[in-house]
Amino acid sequence: MKDSLLRPLLLTLLFVSLISFACQTPSSEPPTFAPSPPAPTEEIPAETKSEEGLPTFPIVVVDDLGRKITIQHLPQRIVSLAPSNTEILFALGLGDKIVGTTDYCDYPEAAKAKPRVAGYSNPNIEKLMSLEPDLIVAESIHERMVLPALERLGLTVIVTSATSLDTILHDVELIGQVTGKSVTAAQLTENMRKRIEAVTEKTRNIQIEQRPRVLYVCWHNPIWTMGSDTFIDDLIWKAGGMNVFASDFKKSRAVSLEAVIDKDPQIIIISGMGTTGGLIYNSIIKEARLRDVSAIADNRVYKISDANLIERPGPRIVDGLDEVAKYIHPEIFGIPASISK
Repeated sequence: MKDSLLRPLLLTLLFVSLISFACQTPSSEPPTFAPSPPAPTEEIPAETKSEEGLPTFPIVVVDDLGRKITIQHLPQRIVSLAPSNTEILFALGLGDKIVGTTDYCDYPEAAKAKPRVAGYSNPNIEKLMSLEPDLIVAESIHERMVLPALERLGLTVIVTSATSLDTILHDVELIGQVTGKSVTAAQLTENMRKRIEAVTEKTRNIQIEQRPRVLYVCWHNPIWTMGSDTFIDDLIWKAGGMNVFASDFKKSRAVSLEAVIDKDPQIIIISGMGTTGGLIYNSIIKEARLRDVSAIADNRVYKISDANLIERPGPRIVDGLDEVAKYIHPEIFGIPASISK
């Protein structure tokens, strides 16, 4: 089945599972530890903000799809079509300018009160238009169907498409640039870079043969994972691991049990929307055909404490990196064996 068909199927399964298992408790929980306190992503208090040097509008920027976008004036009414973009906007102190978000925009707490105009990939165009936005921040999943429709309506849209941690930093700066928050964006990305460098200073010199083979799993039945050209792949590398499917394909894909067995990952990192992380974890560790895989035999299967830390390419990705690095190299980051396993 082609990726274009698999992805919608996967998303449907994820959403159905999220509803079906929301009130259930997983039969067994994976070993976890509390991640480092996250960097603040709530709006920065006005009294602590630096003076923003507002650009002279109109300005022309290039988004992650390589599109040249003209921003005619300082945006006052912004719609976000992705939870990661919503988190970026709030972190830049733009919560009061957000007039519409998606059903899945739940962080920070104030995001839950914003009007909903979209599911994951299917915005209600009529409702969106009624909000009279002067800027829409979309994501690459909207490129084929939604973006052309919005462009035909004459709406100003910038699209983010994170393929690495550097791209995430760039997206923060891009959104800061078009919203007149370049100074705040620079402060935020500087903090993020320091957090990233705190990890990479300890992992960058690890040789390939010393890097544990890591399988990232965000769904089961079939197992769904990430290849190269993804920020997850980059995150695993920066955390000191080696993504087992990095050389096999780009972007995301479903893989067979046989392929997983052949790769023999030494560490399995699991995420999943809502309570589905526990469901996926239990499915993986209880799969009899995987019992001889090194990660399962050595009890090195970990569920991310909050899947959004690693699934959303926004300011909290540094918390996801920190947590994954400690799972992969507890010996480097000072995690006792009793906690890391």
